[in-house]
Amino acid sequence: MIRSILAAFVALVAISTSGNAQVAGQPVPERPKLKSEAIINGDIVRIGDLVEHAGIVASVPIFRAPDLGYTGTVSADAVIEAVRKHALIGVDATDVQDIVVTRASRTIPANEVEQAISRTLSARFDLGPSKDIVVNFARDIRAIYVEPSAKGELRVTHIDFDTRSGRFDATIEIPAGAGKRSTTQISGRATATIEVATAARTLDRGAVLKDSDVLMERRPRAEVGRDAISKREQAVGLAARTGLQPGRPIRTAELMKPDLVQRNETVTLIYEVPGVVLTIRGKAAEGGAEGDVINVLNEQSKRTVQGVIVGPGRVVINNGSPLVASNYTTKSAANADTR
Repeated sequence: MIRSILAAFVALVAISTSGNAQVAGQPVPERPKLKSEAIINGDIVRIGDLVEHAGIVASVPIFRAPDLGYTGTVSADAVIEAVRKHALIGVDATDVQDIVVTRASRTIPANEVEQAISRTLSARFDLGPSKDIVVNFARDIRAIYVEPSAKGELRVTHIDFDTRSGRFDATIEIPAGAGKRSTTQISGRATATIEVATAARTLDRGAVLKDSDVLMERRPRAEVGRDAISKREQAVGLAARTGLQPGRPIRTAELMKPDLVQRNETVTLIYEVPGVVLTIRGKAAEGGAEGDVINVLNEQSKRTVQGVIVGPGRVVINNGSPLVASNYTTKSAANADTR
């Protein structure tokens, strides 16, 4: 009997020892540990967002997340206190004093709002190309933040526009995630503009405009009028018909072809007929630009003839104008010297 009891006791000890050895051989669960930063999807912060190895309480909500697009901090002490209520203890907070929490978002830049307004105004109110419409909002427009899952772009669903004052009131629809969209009201003023040529400095009458004399500036289309020059090349090389002031739009009527011949200037008279080119000196009775017909005194015959200005100091005589042949240089058409 005593031997049977002893054998049973030994067996029981063996079983107990074997069980303890099995437990000891299992991996020890990792200790919960605070994170130093976290990125949150949604408007709720859960324990697992802030604590590694949180186990079965990882999905339990404890804080409200920052607003979309914003970042905040929460102290380690506040987190430990919050998770203790849910039986999570012994959290390792080594080297962590505050946790940086960022709300994940998709950014819609402010300029996309402006572009959407410009495109809508261009399409509905004939204000010209959208790139030429300047939009000024009644209040500062900042970037719009939406959920990362939000699909689609913002769009203008309604807009009112006063063509006289330029004021607009619009309703904008913004993607909000989960297939939803939110709306917001926005107002301001819009101006159709045009790029025009302006004088870079004061220019006197007759001054020939160089590239550096012309600046291209954007001005309200309603203030400029239809005769303003809109391309630099339309002004460069022409002469000021009247004085030009800096900063003022240059108009077509204020420019002219530059004079190639000045009054009382000595010019070369050219007379051409088939096979013959005659040249002689003359004095211009008036100035003019290329293509102008002017009177020129023939210094040989002392008679006034008419001719067309073809270049600087060069006038081609009309066929009907009389010339005196003596003292002219006569050349064949093949070897004509018209200089």
